[in-house]
Amino acid sequence: MRITVGQALGVLQDEDLKKPERTDERVTRLKKIADLRFDYGEMAKRSLGGQWDKLVERERQEFVGLFTEFLTATYVEKIHSYSGEEVKFLNERLEGDYAEVKTVMVGKKTETPLDYRLMLKGGDWKAYDVLVDGISMVRNYREQFAAILRSSSYEHLVQMLRNKVAQFNVKTKSSETSTSSH
Repeated sequence: MRITVGQALGVLQDEDLKKPERTDERVTRLKKIADLRFDYGEMAKRSLGGQWDKLVERERQEFVGLFTEFLTATYVEKIHSYSGEEVKFLNERLEGDYAEVKTVMVGKKTETPLDYRLMLKGGDWKAYDVLVDGISMVRNYREQFAAILRSSSYEHLVQMLRNKVAQFNVKTKSSETSTSSH
């Protein structure tokens, strides 16, 4: 995780990549770094809970792709608000093929615990959950998705995720247009 976090901070702190016209490149670089360390399939499966077992392989693949786009859209917005925070590594705990890396993000006025849960897959450690201030991202999505599934349907959940991704894409394109016209 140290290498991954270091690479991501390098991109975030690169003054040249902070220019509005280089936003796409910045996001692409960060996504490539994240793609090497995060197991989006495992995150999607855990976020969907019991519904995962009801899906056929094609639906699973579709959901993983959509969930990955959704996560990317969600976290790209957070990337734009980066303001020089540093990450301190506190400790690591290993239990067989699972590990947890505890860190804290240190800003000018706040410190936010940021912990990574990883599993050994194919000889490489892959993150399957991130805890922000002790709150599991996967558990949070699982609870939200379960509520939608209880009150509606899997198809409705998929459509909601598609809509969120589409809204983000429209917002991103309009903000790029407004910054490039100045």
